[in-house]
This record gives sequence, structure tokens and C-alpha cells, in this order.
Amino acid sequence: MTEFTATATEAISPGKHQIRAEFAYDGGGLAKGGTVTIYYDRREVGTGRVDQTQPMVFSADETTDIGEDYGMPVSVAYAGASKFNGRIEVVQIDVDDGDHSHLIDPADIARVAVSRQ
Repeated sequence: MTEFTATATEAISPGKHQIRAEFAYDGGGLAKGGTVTIYYDRREVGTGRVDQTQPMVFSADETTDIGEDYGMPVSVAYAGASKFNGRIEVVQIDVDDGDHSHLIDPADIARVAVSRQ
């Protein structure tokens, strides 16, 4: 398994904050990389590089856990600590209307489905 990290340049202070991560996809097909930018209260505090994204489906037993990880930890750095002890008020996921060259061609979906039978 390959792991990529994006790290903030400063710790976040206790209290209520907006934490945002933006992913700028390189585009041009499946499984390309991109840049992650981290923000605290609308202020940029870090960036990181993801060299490759997930090209097809995720596994059925790993979901998008928020606040507590029910499967494998997102990173080996979290071994033993899987539950956030704060309060998460809102989680918002936005997808822009930009370049969709990363979308899977219907013929590829059919080819993958048939190859698993």
C-alpha cells in the first residue's frame, strides 16, 4: 500500500475552527496525482503531493470514515488511536465542474466487470 501525506506547518489551537483540504487533480486520465492544500480558518497552512489516486472502486470493507476509523487506519502514524475526541459539526465534499478526463469510460467499466466473472 502506498501512503502520501500532506502536513500543516503549524499546530491548530484548541477551539472552534474550519479545517479544509483542497485537492487539485492533475487530470489527463485515471489514477493521476495532484496537490493537496490544507487550510485553517481560510488560511493556507500546508501542502502535499499525491502521486497517484485510486483508479477504480474502493474495497467493500473500507468506507469513508469520519471521526472514527472502523477499518485499517488511514496512516501507520495513527496506530492505536482511531477516534477523534472533538466535535465535528459539518463535513462537506464538493466536486467542481472542471476537467472530467479522469472519469471512467463505460467500455472500461464493462471490461472490468466481465474480467471478474
